[in-house]
Amino acid sequence: MSDCIIAPSILSADFARLGEEVDNVLAAGADWVHFDVMDNHYVPNLTIGPMVCQALRKHGVTAPIDVHLMVSPVDRIVGDFVEAGASLISFHPEASAHVHRSVQLIRASGCKAGLVLNPATPVDVLDWVLPELDLVLLMSVNPGFGGQAFIPSALDKLRVVREKIDASGKPIRLEIDGGVKTDNIGAIAAAGADTFVAGSAIFREPRTRQAYADTIAAMRAEVAAARG
Repeated sequence: MSDCIIAPSILSADFARLGEEVDNVLAAGADWVHFDVMDNHYVPNLTIGPMVCQALRKHGVTAPIDVHLMVSPVDRIVGDFVEAGASLISFHPEASAHVHRSVQLIRASGCKAGLVLNPATPVDVLDWVLPELDLVLLMSVNPGFGGQAFIPSALDKLRVVREKIDASGKPIRLEIDGGVKTDNIGAIAAAGADTFVAGSAIFREPRTRQAYADTIAAMRAEVAAARG
């Protein structure tokens, strides 16, 4: 899958004017809206829930909303996000008692399903569930906070997961989240990622549509150069 998806994380947006921020970043060329859900239980932070997702849909956002659940338990909240307008729901295997069942629940609800691997989560968790997935998200930071530095070993992990996805023959996206910036996105793309979450690298001063457009264009240029 050669196309490049840029998914800005609204965790770094100005929440006092969230609708405007999302409008601007999409107009600036972003593809998806990445939605970080933290519960102060599975991860040490508390962020946003289904009401914010629903509010963005009511505001008029039609782009895919990529919901990353950093919550435990998983299954209870899936239906709420489906009703709120999520397009894709990803979760961590450590947060679900029955990973395959959670994947089935998400897909049966009409959403695409993703599995998220933390930096220390082994990739073999994918072996029996990969054919059921629409996306694999690799964390290149430890989840719970925005603005962290990229963990270099994620590049090796990307290569391993890319091989698994290619061998499956299925159109599964390979997403990366954590410390993605213009100066490292090329190496990340070269390692096999096709979907890129970026928070503070995009939502930064000056908070203007043009600034967002410049950053996203620079990221796309780096990805294109890395792919030759």
